[in-house]
Amino acid sequence: MAKKSSIEKNNRRKRMTKKFAPRRAKLKAIAHDKTLPMEERYAATLKLAELPRNSSAVRIHNRCELTGRPHAYYRKHRLSRIALRDMGNKGVIPGLVKSSW
Repeated sequence: MAKKSSIEKNNRRKRMTKKFAPRRAKLKAIAHDKTLPMEERYAATLKLAELPRNSSAVRIHNRCELTGRPHAYYRKHRLSRIALRDMGNKGVIPGLVKSSW
């Protein structure tokens, strides 16, 4: 099980990303628009830099839904390899069986 503080920090980043997404998208569109004057684009870049760093989606780390483990994460199931194997052995995930040959 991961530290509660790490899990909560990541959840805070998710909430912040959701809150600032429209503002961030608008400023990015202005900053990348080559038809606008350079001063306006630069001003948008400065305003973008003033936003909190944790409001960027890049800073969110994929974590297991059950344990909070940050490594060995399967995106399709949103679980770590350990939790995925445990649930597969219990028969909770349909179509997933432990391999044997």
